[in-house]
Amino acid sequence: MLPLVAIVGRPNVGKSTLFNRLVRARSALVADEPGMTRDRHYGRVTVADRPFDLIDTGGLEPDAPANIPQGQKQPSLEAQITEQSRLAMAEADVIVAVWDARAGLTPADQRVAELLRIADRPVLHAVNKVDGPKQELLANEFYALGAEQLFGISAAHGLGLDALLDAIEEALPAPPDGDDEGASADDANPGLNIALIGRPNAGKSALLNRLTGSERSIVSDVPGTTRDPVNAVIETQRGPITVVDTAGIRRRRRSSPAMEQLAVLFARRALVDADVACLVVDAEEGLRVQDAKIASAVIDAGRALLIVLNKSDLLERGAAANAAIKKQRQDHIAFADFAPHLLVSAKTGAGVNKLLAAVRRVHDSWSSRVATAELNRFFEDIALAHPPPAHRGHAVRFYFAQQPQAQPPTIIVSTNYPLGVPESYKRYVVGKLRERFGFEGAPVRVFFRARKGKGEASKASKSKGKASKKTSKTSKGKATKGGRKKRSR
Repeated sequence: MLPLVAIVGRPNVGKSTLFNRLVRARSALVADEPGMTRDRHYGRVTVADRPFDLIDTGGLEPDAPANIPQGQKQPSLEAQITEQSRLAMAEADVIVAVWDARAGLTPADQRVAELLRIADRPVLHAVNKVDGPKQELLANEFYALGAEQLFGISAAHGLGLDALLDAIEEALPAPPDGDDEGASADDANPGLNIALIGRPNAGKSALLNRLTGSERSIVSDVPGTTRDPVNAVIETQRGPITVVDTAGIRRRRRSSPAMEQLAVLFARRALVDADVACLVVDAEEGLRVQDAKIASAVIDAGRALLIVLNKSDLLERGAAANAAIKKQRQDHIAFADFAPHLLVSAKTGAGVNKLLAAVRRVHDSWSSRVATAELNRFFEDIALAHPPPAHRGHAVRFYFAQQPQAQPPTIIVSTNYPLGVPESYKRYVVGKLRERFGFEGAPVRVFFRARKGKGEASKASKSKGKASKKTSKTSKGKATKGGRKKRSR
C-alpha cells in the first residue's frame, strides 16, 4: 500500500480546495458553506516520482459528542464527520493540519491542536489563505500552537505549495524494497469499478460499509447525507474492485441548492467512470419513476446495470413478493429487462455476499465479444426466420456483421438499406442476440451501415453528382444581357 497523508482542520478552512489543487482534479466539492465535505475522500499525488494517497476529510469538531444523544438512533452528523476525520488521522502516515489565516487563531484551533499532539504522527502546519503580506503577518500567530515550522499557502491560487510538498515527501516513511514496482503494477491494472447510484436514502452508504466491513461512509436517516463520491477498494481473488458511493439523485426541481446540484453532477461523473452501475433501490418503497430515469442514464452511458433491492429484511418473502417485484419492473423499467436484480439487506448482511459475484457476472457479459463467424451465422438465421420488412418495394439484405468493440457490446451490420430497418426490427434483433449470446446486464448497441459502394448512401451521392453536372452545364450555357455567352477567362 502507498503512504497516506491526511488533510485535517476545522470546517471551511480550505481543506478540499487544497486537496483538489494537489491531486490536480476537481474531485472534492468546494463551497463557502461549512460542512461540504463529510466522508473521507482519497486521491493520488506524486512528488519527485514518489506516489502517495491523499485523504480529504470533513471539518474536525473536537466538541462534537461521540456518544449517541438520548432519543436518537445514531450519532449526530457532526459527530460522524469528526469520527471520519479521526479515522483518517489514525490510518495516515503524515498529517497536514490546515489553518485559516484570515479567521486567525481561535479557541477551536487550540482544541484541534490538542488532538494532533496525541495523534503520534508527523504533523505539518499549513496556514491557508495567505494571499499577501498582511496575511503573512497574521499567519505567525499560529506558532502558538507549538508548530516548529509554518507553511504559508494559498490553496485557491497555488501559492507556497512547493515547499509544503517537499516537506510531505521528506516526512513520508521510507518505501520497502520493491514497493515502487508494486505501485506501478497496481496503476497498470486498476481492476473493476462499481458505482452505487440511486435515489436518496436508498441505503447506498450502508451497503458500502457492509461490503468493506468498516465505517467507510457516513450513514444517516437524513436524505442527501453523502455529497462527495466515496470510494473504497475491495481485494478479491480475481483482482481489486473499487466501489464508489455517490450522492442520491433526486428530481431536478427537488434539488435546488447549488451544492446538491453539484453533488448530483459528481454522482453522474462517477457513473461515467464506472464499469458496472448498481442501481440501489429501497425495496420497501419499490421502484419509482426516478429509478427508471437513473436506469436510462446508465444505459445511455453504456454501463453494465445491476438492480440492487436493499432493505429486503422489511419485505415479506415468497411468491407474492416476487410477483410484486416483477410487476414493478414491468411497470417502471421494462426497457431494462436485461438487467438482473438482487435482494440484499445492508442492515443484516443478507444477500450482500452474492453482490460481488453478480457484479462480476454482468461485467463479464459487458466485456464479452462474439466471433465474427458466429455473428454472421446469427444474422443469416434471423433473416431466414424473420426477414426485415421491405423498404420501398426493395428487400433489405444483411451482408456482413462484426463486433468492433465491447464495453458495451457494439455490433455493426452492413446492409443495402440502413434507413429501411425500422426500430421495432432493431429491438427484435437485440432480443434475439440476448437469447443466443447472453449479454446479461449489458446494454447492446446495434448499428446498420450501408455497404461501401452500395445502398442508399451511394445512390444519393450518384444522384447528387448528376445534379451538379447538370447545373454546371446549364450555368455554362447561360447568356449575358447582351445575348452573348460568357467567355471563360
